[in-house]
Amino acid sequence: MRPRSAQAHEKVLEAAIELFAERGIDAASMDAIAESSGVSKATIYKHWPDKDTLALEVLAHLFGLDEELPTYDSGNFRADLIAQLRCEPAPERKALREKIMPHLIAYASRNQEFGLAWRNQAVEPGRLAIANLIRRGEKRGVLKRGIDTEVGIALLLGPMIYGKFFLTRKLGRKCPDNLEEYAVDAFLAAFGRAGERE
Repeated sequence: MRPRSAQAHEKVLEAAIELFAERGIDAASMDAIAESSGVSKATIYKHWPDKDTLALEVLAHLFGLDEELPTYDSGNFRADLIAQLRCEPAPERKALREKIMPHLIAYASRNQEFGLAWRNQAVEPGRLAIANLIRRGEKRGVLKRGIDTEVGIALLLGPMIYGKFFLTRKLGRKCPDNLEEYAVDAFLAAFGRAGERE
């Protein structure tokens, strides 16, 4: 049986997820979360000092950032880059992520400190994974030496951000199924060593 504090922690997270998705982060008060979870506000504040901290943990769970992310090292550099760009942790929570995303964007735009904390939490793991792949590619001779890692990350992630957020969310169009392959092939055309793809 799980300790009571762990059970309370989980109940609060579940209640917060539902209320954030239903009402938005702004409108879901700590009182409402306490009532919905059956956990006292005093106990909630023992686990999280404020609602923003709770919201960041909720989002980390929804986006799979509280789990160990996979490392792609199959020996095929192109395939590893494509797999990294296609990586979607916690696919079983995708529907909830989609539901909470408009509330998250609105809240992050009004609360700049929270928005910065969320972007750092959400973007950094993927950014570091791609940076590590680029360094590995240089070390193994698949990529040219001396690549500006941030330029490489921008070239790889830029099409993903455009496809998934601007094309899909803003314009309501379908993101091309093979966008990751096009992005990786363009990156390799720019930085790959001639005749080396693996």
